[in-house]
Amino acid sequence: MAKSKSSQVQGFREQVERLQRLGTAAAGQIAAWTEPQRRARVIDRFVHEFSEAGSDIATMLLDGSWRMPPEEVERRMTALNANKNLSEFGTDSFGFEPDSMRPVLPLLEFLYRVWFRVEVHGLDNVPDGRCLLIGNHSGQLPFDGVAVGGALMLDRDPPRIPRAMVEKFAVAMPFFSAWYTRWGQIVGLPDNCRRLLEAEEAVMVFPEGARGIAKPFVDRYKMTPFGHGFMRLALETNSPIVPIAVVGAEEQTINLFNLAPIAKLLHFPSFPVTPGMLLLGPLAALPSPVKYRLYFGEPMYFQGDANDDEVAIAAKVAQVRAAIQVMLQRGLRERRGFFI
Repeated sequence: MAKSKSSQVQGFREQVERLQRLGTAAAGQIAAWTEPQRRARVIDRFVHEFSEAGSDIATMLLDGSWRMPPEEVERRMTALNANKNLSEFGTDSFGFEPDSMRPVLPLLEFLYRVWFRVEVHGLDNVPDGRCLLIGNHSGQLPFDGVAVGGALMLDRDPPRIPRAMVEKFAVAMPFFSAWYTRWGQIVGLPDNCRRLLEAEEAVMVFPEGARGIAKPFVDRYKMTPFGHGFMRLALETNSPIVPIAVVGAEEQTINLFNLAPIAKLLHFPSFPVTPGMLLLGPLAALPSPVKYRLYFGEPMYFQGDANDDEVAIAAKVAQVRAAIQVMLQRGLRERRGFFI
């Protein structure tokens, strides 16, 4: 009993120290930002970028250039419905139903073409058969996955719908839980992933999981440790890995720090505190119109035993992580700003 109480005290101290570190970092950023000259430069840059992005968004909304012609929509839906894994009723064994995407296609197009104005590099690197799409994860809400899905469905030819491995907590979400299986997304269990790869599907995995998506703003573009499960499945199923770098999602929601106790109470992976929370409430977690840049790397092929020890698997995972890091640095060099 005494040992248990001591562990609880130690855990509480670690939480307090972590909050102190986050508070110090946030205070440092605020202090630096409040310098008059620095503040003026930041505001001028923000206004310029936001105005340019706003102009682009307004132009697309007015001329309708972001919508696919009806015949192109039909062509792509026909290609998606030609999936050999679909039954005569248009669904697969997981409940995936391509036609269920039709009602939400305008929303996907809007987010992909207008709101995030996604710029894609290397999309031809995604093969036609089985593959694992492995990317960095960020943004508090998984719009990075939406962007990758939009690239494969709206820009790739022939189109594909990536089968994303989602966190278990998503099953309990009121709206999403009723539709995520119909849209091709499944709970991130190894057996689910294995079956999809054996069926020649493209499976999207973010190995950072909730750790990556909940990073505070001060840690943007610093990838958290990767899980190793995807590598074991790649070896077991002889599946190529396509590394993906997502640039832009880190700035869509400014997370100062996470309130872990509230997240635990609500059964969320995190509860971000954002600058606009007092004014906007939960709406402050919605993404700002940042510009996304996606980089698809060349497929990586690995050989070895799926049951190798952690050291051997970790070395292979490190190669994938390094490939993503190189593309992240390229994207950060090439972009002009958060919104443009």
